[in-house]
Amino acid sequence: MVPLSFAGHDFLALPEAALFWPAHGALLVADLHFEKASWYARFGQFLPPHDSHATLDLIETLVERTGARAVWSLGDSFHDADGAARLDVRARERLAALTARLDWLWITGNHDAGVAAMPGGRRLAEAEAGGILLRHEAVAEDDRPEISGHFHPKLRLSLRGRHVSRRCFVGSASKLILPALGSLTGGLDARHGEIRRAVGPGATAMVPLSDRLLRFPLT
Repeated sequence: MVPLSFAGHDFLALPEAALFWPAHGALLVADLHFEKASWYARFGQFLPPHDSHATLDLIETLVERTGARAVWSLGDSFHDADGAARLDVRARERLAALTARLDWLWITGNHDAGVAAMPGGRRLAEAEAGGILLRHEAVAEDDRPEISGHFHPKLRLSLRGRHVSRRCFVGSASKLILPALGSLTGGLDARHGEIRRAVGPGATAMVPLSDRLLRFPLT
């Protein structure tokens, strides 16, 4: 975990694509896309079927490491409207245990807007904490401080003839976009015009390592 300052608040960025807010004891994650594999299987495209359990493994690990009292999931927590209903019994039990003991907040995203009922926790279209808006997708026209997800940003570099891709945070003075945490989620190049438009001037990609935060201006 490495320090990351945003909108006058101190956070810790985790290399596993999550953000910890010590002042609130909150682990912020985005784009979990639970049950993505089972959605594809319905159309004959078979992916490794353990994506929900792999994502839960990571969340449980990060909660233990940070001592988080809350998990705030910034949208697209399920891959589609029926995703929650397709959870197997064990995944449902694990998620129910987490939402029962933690202050779990589901922010609604475009993928999971039609989910009938979330397995525990609270569900909101957006929320506010410490003067920072928590949303699924950044609103470029709103200059208030905001943390969001949606874009699955990845930084792609060419180093010594090798192409390297890493999940990254993208931020500016008033916007911070989280990378996708889900085990089967892809990524959009952090330099993509849609990301740069959403973040605005001063867009910077940030890659947390175990001991430092690498910054790459997106100009």
